[in-house]
Amino acid sequence: MEIRPEEITSVIQKELEKYKGRIKTDSVGNVIQVGDGIARIYGLDDAMMGELIEFPNSVMGMVMNLEEESVGVVIFGPDNPDRNIKEGDVVKRTGKIVEVPVGNAVIGRVINPLGRPIDGKGPLATNKTRPLEAIALGVIKRQPVKQPLETGIKAIDSMIPIGKGQRELIIGDRQTGKTAIAIDTIINQKGKGVYCIYTAIGQKVANIVSVARTLEKYGAMEYTTIVSASSRSSASTQYLAPYAACAIGEEFMFSGKDVLVVYDDLSKHAQAYRQLSLLLRRPPGREAYPGDVFYLHSRLLERAAK
Repeated sequence: MEIRPEEITSVIQKELEKYKGRIKTDSVGNVIQVGDGIARIYGLDDAMMGELIEFPNSVMGMVMNLEEESVGVVIFGPDNPDRNIKEGDVVKRTGKIVEVPVGNAVIGRVINPLGRPIDGKGPLATNKTRPLEAIALGVIKRQPVKQPLETGIKAIDSMIPIGKGQRELIIGDRQTGKTAIAIDTIINQKGKGVYCIYTAIGQKVANIVSVARTLEKYGAMEYTTIVSASSRSSASTQYLAPYAACAIGEEFMFSGKDVLVVYDDLSKHAQAYRQLSLLLRRPPGREAYPGDVFYLHSRLLERAAK
């Protein structure tokens, strides 16, 4: 019997092709400091800015500081998100960035900035997600602002009309009706094909419930989504809220639909970002706000377009 090396080689190659065993590797690090919703991780040298990090007990966090020997991570959760995390815990990279569920399934629901429903109506029936951070449209892709968005308030619609595709600041002292203008505008969109997103940042839970009941009373929840980050939520959750709302709105925008997004309010959002920045030991500026606090809101508001 003659033995041919070519046949032996081909048989071995076929057997090797059948063997599809793969070795799974994870990039892991250790917690060297934790407190106030912030953790410093050693060993994640290849972590990306904005990447999701998994802690023990399925607690998630996001990379916000890339330092020479450690990584600064904000921890997501309720008012005390780091209570189950201790020094020495092993954490691992996920290779993913923060995303939020989008689509028609979020209409009529109350969700948190991570996309989890908090209205007791069950899980969201969608698998489609969008990243919270996105680059704003360029000048060439934007259409001129020429269609009005009626608020239902005659003084605004007649003297200072708002157009679809623009941004509008509602400014005033406390208890002067700023939120009332926004809620009236949402209610006035009934039957006009405009999807609405109300973002509550750092507000009392009672106030958010009151807004939800008002919208339900006038039938506005049929086309509205509420993104809630109440005052008892952690600073990291409040920081994500407007970006989550904007990502949900962009999904409708890129589908050719009109969207009204209300951020109530961005002052508390800036305060939450200031808290995170100070805990991450970033250099403070005027009134202890970090130097990039203007970029914080400009990159959000510039995503509004037609």
